[in-house]
This record gives sequence, C-alpha cells and structure tokens, in this order.
Amino acid sequence: VQVVESGGGLVQAGGSLRLSCAASGNTFSINAMGWYRQAPGKQRELVATIAAGRGNTNYADSVKGRFTISRDNDKNTIHLQMNSLKPEDTAVYYCKANVVLDDSDPLVYEYWGQGTQVTVAA
Repeated sequence: VQVVESGGGLVQAGGSLRLSCAASGNTFSINAMGWYRQAPGKQRELVATIAAGRGNTNYADSVKGRFTISRDNDKNTIHLQMNSLKPEDTAVYYCKANVVLDDSDPLVYEYWGQGTQVTVAA
C-alpha cells in the first residue's frame, strides 16, 4: 500500500494551500483517512480525519473553521483545504490511511505517507 501526499509549500500568513493524499495498492478496503502534522521539536498531532462512507469528519480545535477535509472514495483520495493560515501551522503534514488488506483478516493496518512541508511566513 502506498500513501502519497502532495501540495505543500511556502505561503504568507493569511493565505491558503490545498494538500492531497492518494492511497493505492492491493487492499480490501480503505477506512478512515486523515491528516497529521509535526512541527520541529513537537510531537505529531492530529489535524483532521474523515471516515469512509458517509464521511464523518473530526478536526483539531486549532484548525476548526479554517481547514476542511474532503474525500473522493472512488479514488481513495483525500484533500485538506487550508485557509487563513498562520505561522503556527508550519509543520510537516502527514497523511494516514487505515486499511483492511483482506476480507479474511479483520485487522486494520495504518499506512503513512512520507510527509509534505507546509511553511507559513509571518
């Protein structure tokens, strides 16, 4: 299973960026997917998650009202629209996919992307 992020970059405070993440490979199903971030010297933290099917979403308080997560189930792709960016949003953003590999194996496996850098200049 491969998880690949794209769309990071440098933006001025108040600007916008859109991240994308595509999961691919030999799987039975891809369940929840989400975005996490890690700033220098800090632990990785949840940004937003989205379930499969009805697409229930969950956001960190720090990004509510500014970030929107969306999902294209047909393409196993999620996006993160980030508006009103702040310098404190600067981090490496990682995508995670929760995957069931086979219908005979009930375990859910986590797959992470390599990360994409988001830098917000003051």
